[in-house]
Amino acid sequence: MDRNNEFAGRVIVVSGAGSGIGRATALLLGQLGASLAVADIDLTAARDVASEIAGAGGSAKPFVVD
Repeated sequence: MDRNNEFAGRVIVVSGAGSGIGRATALLLGQLGASLAVADIDLTAARDVASEIAGAGGSAKPFVVD
């Protein structure tokens, strides 16, 4: 199995994805092929992480959640 496509075709919501463990989890899942809903209380942080994932060739959209 190609680890870069391990989660291809899946959409995953990562809460707290703007920083810390949530950010690291979102970035890893993006590398593994998942499409992500990057959820965080801080929209700017969520946008930054989504942009980083997209810049690496992944698919991610930022969302504000509380």
